[in-house]
Amino acid sequence: MANLGYLQLTRECYQHCRFCSNPPTGMDLSEQEMRGLIDELADMGYDGVILTGGEPTLSPLLFPALRYAHERGLYSRMITNGQLLADRDFFRQCVDAGLSHIHVSLHSYRPEVHDYITKYPQAWETLVACLSHVPEMGITADINTVINAYNADHLHETVIWLCDRFPFIRHFVWNNMDPDGNRAEANPDCIPRHYEFQVSLELAMEYLHRTGRTFRAERVPLCFMTRFAWASTETRKIIKEEERCIRFLDQKGFVHQLEFLHGKGSACDACRWDSICAGMYSMAKTFDERELAPVFDDPVPVMRQVLGREPEADLVSRIQARLGRRSNTEQPSEEMRQAQWSRPLGTRAS
Repeated sequence: MANLGYLQLTRECYQHCRFCSNPPTGMDLSEQEMRGLIDELADMGYDGVILTGGEPTLSPLLFPALRYAHERGLYSRMITNGQLLADRDFFRQCVDAGLSHIHVSLHSYRPEVHDYITKYPQAWETLVACLSHVPEMGITADINTVINAYNADHLHETVIWLCDRFPFIRHFVWNNMDPDGNRAEANPDCIPRHYEFQVSLELAMEYLHRTGRTFRAERVPLCFMTRFAWASTETRKIIKEEERCIRFLDQKGFVHQLEFLHGKGSACDACRWDSICAGMYSMAKTFDERELAPVFDDPVPVMRQVLGREPEADLVSRIQARLGRRSNTEQPSEEMRQAQWSRPLGTRAS
């Protein structure tokens, strides 16, 4: 598996997604900083860079970053809403500069839902135009979908529609929404409960698995995707002992992520998959640990599926040693957990 670094070129965007986890901050990246960050990824032995934002196609650093990454031997990907790439000539310029792959953010196959979520008129129509150009550009495309209350019941329908309309798409990624410190705090109606998307997510995964496509899910506890635990982004990082670098244009700055661990609840204490599961994101602050349930299956078959081979005994030992490990930064205090237990299921901390 390739190591890829994430680089935010800008936080500006045409869209105003109701759940945006990276809204505008007013911070900019200089070309010198951009080059230095790409140099750092290359020096660390990374294989590629993912340009993101905001919307990276709005940044004046887009073409310099694509060209410089190519010079440093890194291949370039981009996470995009597809608005500017609907322009065939602009899309071609990006490819000629070094763009090799795009991750397109589509949240629903229903135009009215996607446009409502993104708060941008004709966002769906323009994105579909972008996808229609991909085959002639000679690059590949994945689909990124943020799981939220407005698409939780039809994730599988979106997948089936996309595979039928754009059969060249072979990989899908779902990110359970980040509810903290961003635009979602002003739009709590977007926040789903885990059980609201569990069935649709499994149907989507089942369809993709059956049709020979690949997929990943992030911020989804393994007890909500037990049949496809090997597709969890965090679980794969844990088992493969990988890392991730992200340069944010906010107070977080440069993050070199070595630990993939969120909050853990009482159910996790009894779960045999505790060692390979990141747990529940924003537990006790937004999401409720009472939705969690222990899994009593052997974790080694999941390790085998992730690795594509029998895991070495010392790797199994290292991973099993993670049983009971809790995050120093994301594990909620007992006071926070007790406060949530006193509230009705699904209500947030005030």
